Amino acid sequence: MKQIIVAVDGYSSCGKSTIAKALAKYAGYTYVDTGAMYRATALYAQRAGLAGKLEEVVPILNNILIGFIHTAEGQHVTLNGEDVEAYIRTLEIGNLASQISTIKEVRSFLVAQQQAMGEKKGIVMDGRDIGTVVFPNAELKLFLTASPEVRAERRFKELQAKGESPIFEDVLRDTNDRDYRDTHRAESPLCQAEDAVVVDNSEMTREEQMAKIIEIFDRATR
Repeated sequence: MKQIIVAVDGYSSCGKSTIAKALAKYAGYTYVDTGAMYRATALYAQRAGLAGKLEEVVPILNNILIGFIHTAEGQHVTLNGEDVEAYIRTLEIGNLASQISTIKEVRSFLVAQQQAMGEKKGIVMDGRDIGTVVFPNAELKLFLTASPEVRAERRFKELQAKGESPIFEDVLRDTNDRDYRDTHRAESPLCQAEDAVVVDNSEMTREEQMAKIIEIFDRATR
């Protein structure tokens, strides 16, 4: 089986990370969660008191070192050596990450790191612009989508499972707001690559979706 780059793009709460992790495990590839990289950068900005003035993070980007470690719970992201997985998955940091990802210098800083990770291939990377900007020549591009209501319901349940008390209407509004920001930002907006394989998982179980994606991957690596 040849080694390739798999780019997984799509809207928020489409299960990109879950699918990308599972595919990487199936293929024996390295998995890179680019969304976590933006979340970690947003966390750094928040801790630096820059939540309301995110542009001010640009001069201090070189102070940010993001990495990944394997733990008993799975892959976690680190920020300057600290395991910050538990801190970056909140709704607040998700919103900040969506905002900070619109800053050109932030994207350039992180895209350079992501491209370096893919030099040897054998990698599955998920995000918003992997197939269009980070790896436009990726051998396999997947674009995941689902209706906003379905995605909001998934996020609502995730937050409940974490002990939070979300209001569904707020989560749906946040989902639509993030979609708008992601698709309308000036720098690397979310869009489907022309040669991407679209997977709408609105009505799919996780098992059905995984079976379909493995079939697509197997065809691409023959």
